[in-house]
Parts: sequence; structure tokens; C-alpha cells
Amino acid sequence: MISLEQAVVARLESHGEKFEILVDPDEAARIRQGEKINIEDAVAALFVFENASKTDKASDESLKKVFGTTDFETIAQRIITKGEIHLTAEQRKQMVEMKRNQIITFISRNAINPQTKLPHPPKRIEMAMEEARVSIDPFKHVDEQVKDVMKALRPLIPIKFAEARYAVKIPADFAPKAYGELASATTLEKDEWQKDGSWICICKIPAGIQGEFFDLVNRLTKGDGEVKLLSQD
Repeated sequence: MISLEQAVVARLESHGEKFEILVDPDEAARIRQGEKINIEDAVAALFVFENASKTDKASDESLKKVFGTTDFETIAQRIITKGEIHLTAEQRKQMVEMKRNQIITFISRNAINPQTKLPHPPKRIEMAMEEARVSIDPFKHVDEQVKDVMKALRPLIPIKFAEARYAVKIPADFAPKAYGELASATTLEKDEWQKDGSWICICKIPAGIQGEFFDLVNRLTKGDGEVKLLSQD
């Protein structure tokens, strides 16, 4: 459990009743995003309150009426996922900034300018988000928010999600190590070992990370790898 100093109130109101628990805002955010977190690691006390500031506990009768149980873990899970998390202004600012950066990183790695076929620098995406007055929810997963952010950006900058397919040939001296790293960093559609010990593959990557991909192949092969773009859409 976390300390009381770290905790904020998570509140759910239902059936004319109010229920509160004390939670760690970061752990509560992870639970709301669907991560499997032990409830005891996310709360400061194993009690459900009707008023946490006064330490007035909710009655078993009210818990059963609304939740159908008095089991703390079941109730806490529902309060966290369905209720409101009361952050301080500083906590909200930090969480929003962190989520904003995650969204910017995701878009810059997966999207390109369809006119130039090149990725947008993160700073350009950030500035467009500011111009579009994009609102970030600190508790929603990145995937849930990217669609709305992209919709807000399209009137301001040419942008679309795209993937690139490459044919790659790795010389024999570098092939064993390169195989593992490229298999982890890309989606392998096809691969084949050659009689001379070299390795060839067709791999798919987010179009926004092509520069990183070239750097990876060059690093793995000391510049001797061969890379050919097959498609980008």
C-alpha cells in the first residue's frame, strides 16, 4: 500500500450514495487503462469511505445496495474505473504532460507527411497540437486519444499513418546477431537463410521510424547491409 501523503481521493456517486477510496494517482491511471494492477498496491487504506476526509466509512448496507458486495477489491476496482480521480493541480499538470509526450512520440513514429513521405518532427506535431488546442485526458490510454488528436491535426498539417515494407540482406558475418534484433524491432513477413550464410528478409515498420531503421541496419552490419524499399502506404 502507498502512504497517505501520496494518496488522492477516488470518488463514485451512485443511487444517491457517495463512495471514496484513497489511491495513488499513477497506479489508478494504469488501472483505468486496463493494466492488471494489484489493488493493494494502488490504495492507501483497505476501506471504502462515504467521506474520506472525515474517515467516515461507508456502511455495509450501502455497499451491498450499490455494488452487490462488500468485497473491497471488487468495489475499489469499480470506483477507480468508473469514478472520478481528484488530482491536485500539479499532479494533473504532470500527468497531462507525460501523456501528451507519449502521444507525440507515438504519432511521430507512426505517421508521415504524405506529400514528402517523411515523418513530421515531434516539435512540429507538438506545435500543431497546441494550435488545435488539443485536450489531453491523463487517464485515457494513448491509443484511445490518438484518433481524436489526428483528426484535430489534419486541417493544420498533411499527416497520415503509414507503414513501410523493406527487403533487407545481411552478410553472413553479421546475420546471427542481426536476425534477433531485426525480428524484435520489426514485423518479419518473410525471411530466408542463404547458402553463403547471409540472411534476407522482408520486414514491415512504422513509416515514421525509417531513419532509426536504417541506423539499426548500418550498426548491425557496419554499413554492409543492403536495404530496398518495397512499398509505403
